[in-house]
Amino acid sequence: MSKELLRHSGIAALSFLLYLGAFVALSLVSAMRGPSREARFSRGDIPGLAAVAVAGGVVGPLLLLFGLHRTTGMAGSLLLNLEAPLTVLLAVAFFGEHLSARLLVAAGAVFAGAGFLATDPGRSYATAAGALAISGACLAWAIDNNITQRLSLRDPIRLVQVKTGVAAAGLGVISVATDSRFPPLRFAVVALAVGALGYGLSIVLDVYALRLIGAAREAALFATAPFVGALLAIPLLSERLTAGIGVASALMISGVAAFVWERHEHLHVHAPIEHEHVHEHDEHHHHVHDRAPAASHSHLHWHEPAEHAHPHASDAHHRHSH
Repeated sequence: MSKELLRHSGIAALSFLLYLGAFVALSLVSAMRGPSREARFSRGDIPGLAAVAVAGGVVGPLLLLFGLHRTTGMAGSLLLNLEAPLTVLLAVAFFGEHLSARLLVAAGAVFAGAGFLATDPGRSYATAAGALAISGACLAWAIDNNITQRLSLRDPIRLVQVKTGVAAAGLGVISVATDSRFPPLRFAVVALAVGALGYGLSIVLDVYALRLIGAAREAALFATAPFVGALLAIPLLSERLTAGIGVASALMISGVAAFVWERHEHLHVHAPIEHEHVHEHDEHHHHVHDRAPAASHSHLHWHEPAEHAHPHASDAHHRHSH
């Protein structure tokens, strides 16, 4: 849909409308839902919020739309698979998450598929500039994913509302400063709707996933979306499958499948930690209250050291060494 909308709009203007649609939709949801039980933001969260708004909300979408303008819809969709391995590499190298050697190989398969797609000789699936721009967008979103994972214990709706609001403001200034072309009203309405779903609802659900399973595994599951985009390019953009697209898809699907079916379980130790997030009294939350709390509640609480074994991912309670 974004590629089709680029026929009627400038890159910066369309980016602005997409994020404005997300911000307006989330503002309405926030106003209607009443008091939230989620943890509130603190002053220490401001640098992280600024980073995700700039990297994920301004740099990423501008590079994506620049790249889509120079690739087919199918190639552009598949190139977005680079977001998953880049998120994985950053999560493991810099943010304390763990992946087995098998899953690192799986990430390599996704990389290989994207590389084949961008360099396949004799095919104009993607220009070098288009492939590089979409790869840059994926790197921006990989940074965004890992920082957002650290903020995901806060209210996801409020988090994405702030992110999309700051991004819309920045992109609006860029649109005016560069005299970016705005689309006719009917296409602007479509762009706002696409933004509400693809940059609003989608990112809120993604933040919940980041909270529950960590950035590395979230990225692999999120990598199923480009395949849907590639298939939709056939009826919506009149594109066709080719042998090169088939090879790239096979490599990427094999990597994503390994992540989807991975199970991680072993005896592990929980170090003592104090933090705040919405929770229930489960195996990781045994503290006492002066009076019975709601089933789901949020407050600053302390975790005593513990040792046990169960299936887990690199969420906020499982950042241990292996």
